[in-house]
Amino acid sequence: MQELPILNPSADARSRLPDATRKIVESYGATSVMNRLNRCALPNKEAIAQFLTDVNEILFPGYRRRDRLNMTNVLYYVGDLVDKLFYSLSVQVSRALCDAPETCDPVKKASLEKRGEEIAMQFIERIPKLREALSKDAEAAYKGDPACKSTDEVVFCYPGFDAVVVYRIARALWELGVPLIPRIMTEIAHSRTGVDIHPGAKIGEYFFIDHGTGVVIGETCEIGNWVKLYQGVTLGALSFPKDDKGELVRGAKRHPTLEDNVVVYANATILGGDVVVGKGATIGSSAWITESIPPGVTVLIEEPKHVTKSRR
Repeated sequence: MQELPILNPSADARSRLPDATRKIVESYGATSVMNRLNRCALPNKEAIAQFLTDVNEILFPGYRRRDRLNMTNVLYYVGDLVDKLFYSLSVQVSRALCDAPETCDPVKKASLEKRGEEIAMQFIERIPKLREALSKDAEAAYKGDPACKSTDEVVFCYPGFDAVVVYRIARALWELGVPLIPRIMTEIAHSRTGVDIHPGAKIGEYFFIDHGTGVVIGETCEIGNWVKLYQGVTLGALSFPKDDKGELVRGAKRHPTLEDNVVVYANATILGGDVVVGKGATIGSSAWITESIPPGVTVLIEEPKHVTKSRR
């Protein structure tokens, strides 16, 4: 590979750098919403990504970095990871909890650190329940896809399952009252898998997203057990209500509810907080749903007409 020549900036270009730098720094005061100067440190995205990697190592022992684990040596290996997780999560949670307008005073900082440690401990205590939930999700994927040969294939290869793993981790922290970090986690999964699941969504057991890419599940969605979604499905909001000041109303039910055993095929869109898709219903590909669907009903769009032209 040919090496690029070393750039030798002109004196004129160098002379302009200090003024450009000064103007950049001045902009920090003019657009304070875009910086965190003189405030508590935010959670570190790289540390959170590493945390997800380490949690996966605990959730799926023998699948990731370390093989040849057995019931004799796994206790020591997991113990080392848990110790690392506890410290890392404690730090990141205490940062997420701090939203003071200026640097935290020592008393408040100590209180947030203690709260961060307690939440980290509660999360670690939930890991057995997380593994139980994810084993059911893996089973749903295996039973729901005839191309799947084993649950090992699900864990290694299915982006939808990968996104659900991160969602369930993020959801556990969401339930523990942790701000910001759950969203960072699900957006890491979104960028990696193409599946966008808000941690505020309530998702039941045996959940399966087949293929995955382009699936969107909004914050106030409620999803029952044994629900199956295909690629491109959107469970979104029909409108965004505003208060008397014209500000968006946050926290209202905006996204649909899917009851048990619902199947939604590729590129279907279901919108609205009042919409309920009843137990056992099937939504066909590319359907546009803004009203509730009774249990057991199949919804299909009219078959499009094909136009065939021959070349002469």
